[in-house]
Amino acid sequence: MTTESSKAPPLYPKTHLLAASGIAALLSLALLVFPSSDVEAKKTTLSLELESPAEQLTQDQDAAEAAQATNEPATSPFAQIDNSAEDTQETAQAEPVPAPVSAVEEKKPASHREVIVAKGDTLSTLFGKVGLPATAVHEILASDKQAKQFSQLKHGQKLEFELSPEGQLTNLHSKLSDLESISLTKNDKGYTFNRITAKPTVRSAYVHGVINSSLSQSAARAGLSHSLTMDMASVFGYDVDFAQDIRQGDEFDVIYEQKVVNGKAVGNGPILSARFTNRGKTYTAVRYTNKQGNSSYYTADGNSMRKAFIRTPVDFARISSKFSMGRKHPILNKIRAHKGVDYAAPRGTPIKAAGDGKVLLAGRRGGYGNTVILQHGNTYTTLYGHMQGFAKGVKTGGTVKQGQVIGYIGTTGLSTGPHLHYEFQVNGVHVDPLGQKLPMADPIAKAERARFLAQSQPLMARMEQEKATLLASSKR
Repeated sequence: MTTESSKAPPLYPKTHLLAASGIAALLSLALLVFPSSDVEAKKTTLSLELESPAEQLTQDQDAAEAAQATNEPATSPFAQIDNSAEDTQETAQAEPVPAPVSAVEEKKPASHREVIVAKGDTLSTLFGKVGLPATAVHEILASDKQAKQFSQLKHGQKLEFELSPEGQLTNLHSKLSDLESISLTKNDKGYTFNRITAKPTVRSAYVHGVINSSLSQSAARAGLSHSLTMDMASVFGYDVDFAQDIRQGDEFDVIYEQKVVNGKAVGNGPILSARFTNRGKTYTAVRYTNKQGNSSYYTADGNSMRKAFIRTPVDFARISSKFSMGRKHPILNKIRAHKGVDYAAPRGTPIKAAGDGKVLLAGRRGGYGNTVILQHGNTYTTLYGHMQGFAKGVKTGGTVKQGQVIGYIGTTGLSTGPHLHYEFQVNGVHVDPLGQKLPMADPIAKAERARFLAQSQPLMARMEQEKATLLASSKR
């Protein structure tokens, strides 16, 4: 056997091997210059994950939860990203990174402001206090005719402003009294005016008083308002002369209507019943409205409290000179009959007509100065002298009602100080008005007597009970 026969022949020619090596080199170079799309996706995904570590943590948690649900082991978030670049991009879009807190605008809330009207304040100054321009004042005043009521300010009045987040006026409100308030509300067309009136509850109230000094002071101390005190004097003014008859120890009881809103007394109505004890004599009065709707006061047994004349034409005045046929005149300095009664009171005090009548004179008359003379039927005449002036509507030839104000205390004519000179004539003869017996008015009609007693008797009984309870509590 020879050596040459033991060698295997070559599988490929040498030229083929060189060609294959060259092709392999070219392919390797192409792969280095142009990487596959799969490799590019992997690079892109890896770059996103490195820039958002918060998303890596979120995806890691999501992968763990998904593995627990499918009983499969959780994989690395990097491996998951390498498997799919599109899944990673969707996750990043679903959970955006929150914007910085400084980039969020905070919305300003609406505000409520209150101002109290002080001396010298105007609507413009009040608007300025809450930061509103003067143009806002003109805008609301021009929005509605009734809006001008906001410019009628009173000292101590409170104005409430509601302002939008932008500082614009949306509502203006003010309380005029315990029963009434007004407001302006912003709308598309401007402002709408609204008036709110509360409807009070009406109940009855009782007061008892003893006169220690003056009637007005004792009544105020007992809790009776000034207006109700005047009403009480008017009710009993036909029988009691409040200028000279009042004595220490006199007593009064009054039941009256009281208006209440939310448990607070906000006003008074008329006197329902009253009792006045003067010098040991007691007078009673009950308010009664007949079937025709006319109200008047009567005694507890139905006689009218209203006589043809009231005793005193000036409330709570002081008698400075009485009726006398031999008085020395303070100015003329000689004996001259004083055919009337002088009531001293402050200048401007109202003077009332003693009864219904026709005005014979409302003008100047010698030493009487400004004078009113009234004719009451065919029998009686009254004169009122030294007036400061006449009440509106009182003219010669006109008519007046009993209790109507006809003028005011003054010093015109022969007068040394402000007072009323009052004369009373019967059939043309001067008489003393303090001693004149006054004619009575009609009592309760027989057809309404039973209805009247059904109202008066419970009121009288209540006064007795209230007084007894009050006195018993004061002794404890």
